[in-house]
Amino acid sequence: MINEPIDPRDAERHRAKMAKRKAVQDAEVASKNIEKGLLIVHSGPGKGKSTAAFGLALRMLGYGRTVGIVQFIKGAWHTGEKDAFAAFGNRVKWHTMGEGFTWETQDLARDKAAAERAFDKARELMDDPNVSLVILDELNIALRYEYLDLNDVIDVLTSRRPDLHVVITGRNAKPALIEAADLVTEMQLVKHHFAAGVKAQVGIEF
Repeated sequence: MINEPIDPRDAERHRAKMAKRKAVQDAEVASKNIEKGLLIVHSGPGKGKSTAAFGLALRMLGYGRTVGIVQFIKGAWHTGEKDAFAAFGNRVKWHTMGEGFTWETQDLARDKAAAERAFDKARELMDDPNVSLVILDELNIALRYEYLDLNDVIDVLTSRRPDLHVVITGRNAKPALIEAADLVTEMQLVKHHFAAGVKAQVGIEF
């Protein structure tokens, strides 16, 4: 379909409207002068929490930075992300520390021990001055089931070095963690193909 010619008066009204909007946006941007490491939480029942975190990892890698990733739960699944990030060599420090979903292991002591090992590794990465971003994938699940002490975790996160960005994923983020975070995104479920009988697929779920 060929677009109809634009009335010059409409074009001028649009230009004036966008000029005003640009002035407001420029002033808003200019008013921000703080630079700091962010504590970011991706939670909610919708799909895309880990995917969004890995997108940030890719962005950091694009600037030549080093990224640390600790997976707290997804121990049994082979993922495409891990293979893709392997191409960046030692600029991605990937650690799969979980032993699978809680309903699969059915062993509280084992799950707690795995979570503690994972958080020890997370602390090691957070202390590494060469790492710019640490992703704690599904940490919210470990906190939900009380595999880790929430107050201890928040103390570690809030006392990290000031230039380090940390992203935490998983459903049911604890209110205290949300309070401590700088940025919280709630992924809402509108429609999911699982409900129609579609199974987990390569490149989409893993």
